[in-house]
Amino acid sequence: MKNDTLNAYLACALWSSTDDKGNPLDDGRSIYDVAPNSIASAMADIDGFIEYCTEEGIDPFSDLTKEQVGHDFWLTRNGHGAGFWDRGLGELGRKLSDAATTFGHSHAYVGDDGKVYLT
Repeated sequence: MKNDTLNAYLACALWSSTDDKGNPLDDGRSIYDVAPNSIASAMADIDGFIEYCTEEGIDPFSDLTKEQVGHDFWLTRNGHGAGFWDRGLGELGRKLSDAATTFGHSHAYVGDDGKVYLT
């Protein structure tokens, strides 16, 4: 996968999620274990987030790397205790947080086939 933002988003999804037994999803799994339809859905969400930001006059990449945007988009949209708002970006962090939360929550889980799915 060539997209740095997507890779960071998927890695963060695995890192911050657990299975039904409380085991971290990144324990023995990588972004290559994410189901293709979930990768496509994640990319669509990222594209939508960037498009939304652009329409609102926000440049998510002005003070952040592509990886930071992917990581923080996952954390912020899911209400984790970290994200865009805590990077010391001031107004930009608030705007990015507001934009991310418009996308609602997404959850990662392991399917019967062993692949990771995002809802």
